[in-house]
Amino acid sequence: MDGIMNEKSAVRIMVLDDEPLMLKLLARMLANQGVSQVTTCDCGRSALAHVDGPDAQPDLILLDLNMPEMDGVEFVRHLVERGYGGSLILISGEDERMLRTAERLVRAHRIQVLGHLSKPVRPEGLSALLEKWTPALPPGPRKVRRVYAPEEIRAAIDRGELVNYYQPKVVVATGELVGVETLVRWRHPEDGMVFPDQFIGIAEDHGLIDALTRTVLTGAIAQCRAWKETGLRLRVAVNVSMDNLFSLDFADFLAAQTVAAGILPQDLMLEVTESRLMQDARAPLETLTRLRLKRFPLSIDDFGTGHSSLAQLRDIPFDELKVDRGFVHRAWADELVRPMYDASLGLARQLGMEVVAEGVEDGNDWAFVRRTGCDLAQGYFIGVPMPAADLPAWMADWDRRV
Repeated sequence: MDGIMNEKSAVRIMVLDDEPLMLKLLARMLANQGVSQVTTCDCGRSALAHVDGPDAQPDLILLDLNMPEMDGVEFVRHLVERGYGGSLILISGEDERMLRTAERLVRAHRIQVLGHLSKPVRPEGLSALLEKWTPALPPGPRKVRRVYAPEEIRAAIDRGELVNYYQPKVVVATGELVGVETLVRWRHPEDGMVFPDQFIGIAEDHGLIDALTRTVLTGAIAQCRAWKETGLRLRVAVNVSMDNLFSLDFADFLAAQTVAAGILPQDLMLEVTESRLMQDARAPLETLTRLRLKRFPLSIDDFGTGHSSLAQLRDIPFDELKVDRGFVHRAWADELVRPMYDASLGLARQLGMEVVAEGVEDGNDWAFVRRTGCDLAQGYFIGVPMPAADLPAWMADWDRRV
């Protein structure tokens, strides 16, 4: 414990604020908490001079956002240019939404931000954020993220290297398992399991997404039939890109596949994601309308993010609305996120749609979606994506938990 305290007291802190009184107050708070190495600066230029100086860079900067000449956002940009490897605590008299936005910006710049404090700063709030500080790790070899060529993805599809994992979806009121979401993985012969964020976008950009999605659908439909034969009736959801919907035979392909497998259209759920704006929506709208006429249920995925919007709800007859995890996880404690969750839930109910809460990560999230009367839920608290063979063991464990 003494070692931890010594580590905290040895942290080099810079306080940047244009108000002399605030500088004195923060310096005194830090001294009262055992911090001995504190530098105060009243403008961005002098702070950058210290960062560039012969002494070691500060480990932690307490940064006021609203300053004349150089505001906090511009100061962060200068820190990025200098490769700053320390941490930040943001301080401002601005409202909570502005502070949250500034935090997201800092994280986007890959600078660690411990949190934010509203003025007037309270000692207990500052102390709580200081407890989050840990020494920066020495720079090591960077792990290079592999970029795959379209030809490699084409070959993976042809060789059957794509495999389906399934994440459980349960009824919130009872905990009953009623469906799964299909999530594709690439079992790479050299790199091991590759996640979809490394190849889906490439497939979309190079005209491979139709072949990829049809491979995923074929596997999901076969698995749905296999579960049905064991007496397990699950609705299997599959993500469908808007790019898939430009194929005018997509609806006929899907209908033929379900008939051949002996399952009903209602046994599938097509989760529509729109990763880019469509210049011409006629073909996708035609395909979606035909799918709906053939009784395939449709879900709007990641509602509230990207291009998943009110316009889509107006134009497309969706049966289900999936609330993005960013509006679910910790919504019970977040006064800015909670209204967005409530609005999504209320909108879906008014439109007669079923609601799925994504991103139920812990017991508090689970209690929250139960308390608010959401229909269905999925997330790591319930179950992680898994091979179909692992589902029976998960079901036994889930039954014990709920």
